Amino acid sequence: MMSEFAMPEPSAVPAHPEPTSPWVIDTRDLGRRAGNSRRYTRGAPAPAGGLGFAGVIMVPEGADVALDVLLESVVEGVLVSGTASAPTVGECSRCLDELSGRVEVELRELYAYPESTTEASTDEDEVHRVVDDLVDLEPIVRDAVVLALPQAPLCSPDCPGLCPDCGGKLAELEPGHRHERIDPRWAALRERFGDTEEES
Repeated sequence: MMSEFAMPEPSAVPAHPEPTSPWVIDTRDLGRRAGNSRRYTRGAPAPAGGLGFAGVIMVPEGADVALDVLLESVVEGVLVSGTASAPTVGECSRCLDELSGRVEVELRELYAYPESTTEASTDEDEVHRVVDDLVDLEPIVRDAVVLALPQAPLCSPDCPGLCPDCGGKLAELEPGHRHERIDPRWAALRERFGDTEEES
């Protein structure tokens, strides 16, 4: 179980998206006339390393990510809106049981055209960009999934977790389960004389 982890930094758009990647959409079919729009529905495999928090909860590498997005041509670039959904795997942060489920995230991002006012007035990591008429959806899906996934997933809101002494699942142990705690100062005597108490 991973007890702590760093929040990934926001992903930056690659300089040259791979045209054949299912994460990449060619906007030449859309055109640059403001008001044009086109919907795309496709699946894309989760990238190497998956999406989310390794050892906690994530979309595993290679899992099918369902994309349903609308691309709209606007003055400054291409506005992407829609949803992405994918299966998740992880473990309960209290009892360590395996978890499986599904995450769905909303997407809404502007990809700026080269030489647009938005492109010229923002830093490279502040806005995504249309590169060679291509938009890469992977970075915005990655960022959205990281924000949507719980940092401490639970199998149920009232999961009692594990017994700190024996490690057993408290939900499966008898009510009132507990262990006798011995003052460490007396532990050596108990080991020598056994569990039987001496009569006074």
